[in-house]
Amino acid sequence: MQLRTVLVEPKLEENIGAVARVLKNFGFSEFFLVNPAPPNPRAGEKAVAVASHAHDVLTGCEVVGTVQEAVAGSAAVVGTTSKHGVSPNKHLRTPFFSLRELREKVEGFGSGGVLSVLFGREDTGLRNEELGLCDLVVCIPTSPDYPAMNLSHAVAVLLYELSWARERGGEVSPAGASELATTAAKEQLFAHARSFFDEIGYKKHKKEKTLLLLRRILGRAGLTAREVQTLRGILRKAEWKIGEVGEVGEVGEVGEVGEVREVGEVGEVR
Repeated sequence: MQLRTVLVEPKLEENIGAVARVLKNFGFSEFFLVNPAPPNPRAGEKAVAVASHAHDVLTGCEVVGTVQEAVAGSAAVVGTTSKHGVSPNKHLRTPFFSLRELREKVEGFGSGGVLSVLFGREDTGLRNEELGLCDLVVCIPTSPDYPAMNLSHAVAVLLYELSWARERGGEVSPAGASELATTAAKEQLFAHARSFFDEIGYKKHKKEKTLLLLRRILGRAGLTAREVQTLRGILRKAEWKIGEVGEVGEVGEVGEVGEVREVGEVGEVR
């Protein structure tokens, strides 16, 4: 996969320059900045000095206003955090992957598409809503006495692991694997799921948590475009059947999708 490194609202131009240097160290170049602090991060004196011979990576970076713009066209989005989840009931930072687990997961995703890795602000990291956009969450194991790493150091550790996988196999992923669905296609699936939950009367206080859980499950699966289409087809079939039941007042067969036997209070088909 093609790797895209994304810094979200970096505050110090020295860090931007250092990350550009790290990218060139490990043979990567696709670099995005989301709403960086002024002045111009591509021409700041400190950023240029720290980037050193990676000036081409620094000046070639893309500056955008939102995370959504930065990850557009991605096949998978990875969020980084120093605070991994501690409860199975809180899905924002769980399940989290170690760097080696992330590398193994990426190796199975196929050789096509873009893998975007988000790194948060130097002081507060990624916000909850930004982590909520991620398919996978990765945490670098550090000492509990001081878990927060310098931004460029964290980027270096993660890129080392992914570049090692690339060097070992000649490419990050095995050839011949199916190309993954784009972020846009998956967002359409999640919007469809949200609409479906509303239609079946899914409890409002559970909806957002369930949608996040669904995003994490499908993110680990590495969906192809065909698989996204199939899942949306199942939702459309269910919606059609619900409309039919509303008209005739009884539950019949659903055909290829399966048989609806009983619908629990949270919309679970049993």
